[in-house]
Amino acid sequence: MHQITGKSLVGLLLALTTAVLWGILPIALKILLDVLTANTITLIRFLAAAVIVGIWLGARGKLPKAALLLRPNIAKLMLIAVVGLLSNYIMYLSGLNYLSAETAQVVIQLAPFLMMIGGVFIFKERLLLWQKAGAVILVAGLLLFFNERLVQLILQAGTETLGVLLVIAAAVTWAAYALAQKQLLVHYTSKQIMYLLYVAGTIAFMPVSDFTPLLTMTGLHWLLLIFCCLNTVVAYGAFAEALHHWEASKVSAVLAVTPLFTILFANIVGWLFPAYLAAQQLNFWSWLGAALVVVGSALTALAPQFVQYHSARKIRKLQRDVF
Repeated sequence: MHQITGKSLVGLLLALTTAVLWGILPIALKILLDVLTANTITLIRFLAAAVIVGIWLGARGKLPKAALLLRPNIAKLMLIAVVGLLSNYIMYLSGLNYLSAETAQVVIQLAPFLMMIGGVFIFKERLLLWQKAGAVILVAGLLLFFNERLVQLILQAGTETLGVLLVIAAAVTWAAYALAQKQLLVHYTSKQIMYLLYVAGTIAFMPVSDFTPLLTMTGLHWLLLIFCCLNTVVAYGAFAEALHHWEASKVSAVLAVTPLFTILFANIVGWLFPAYLAAQQLNFWSWLGAALVVVGSALTALAPQFVQYHSARKIRKLQRDVF
């Protein structure tokens, strides 16, 4: 079993780096969607990541063994992971076409919650009381976030409704990918799995991408595209390294604040570059809803820590009583 280094400050800083990068990502993608299709953006991100991770693995002689994919059980899991992650990327971007960056980032917080539910049904994991409480708070937060638009989303289906449904579908497919990857870690490292997924994504999106707009893009659009490509590798790299130094539940709890970073940066970008992005105007209840989504997501992630802490306290109390 992997042992963390215990360098809490390093783990915290790395987790915050990931949260900030993922918080900025939908804003950059939202601006890029004005000039590039979702398919093209996804292809370029996968291609850049495949090249960078491929060079890194190749230099260390750790490229994944393709022969393992001939085993039916591994091939099935890899297929689920590929379809899940590719669907996640394209559905999230497609949903972002109809939503603000802030809304998309709040809704996508359903992804880790759905992965937890999948773990209960597929791997027979036990759903703890604190996780149930976190799930209720998360759903309540989503309802509050959409307080002014909830009736319209349900009764008057429009582009925003379509966008929300697409992002929910992206959360479902991400959960499927994550659960499949969990099993694939028995045969490959996380970097090897991601490399195979990046290569598969590059091949899948190549025929449906349009490169013509690249010839007329502005310098800002090119910078944003480069940022999105590097974000794919750097954010996941910081995330993986954070897990090396800190408990997974604590890293996940820090990542739960990602929507707040998105809302913050969307307001900053909207103020500095109003021609490119208009920040979403949120009322008090929407702000409260966003905060509850963060709290619910963090509580769900930290639940095992709470149980472990209380169990340790009971054991220490029993030891004191005995001795």
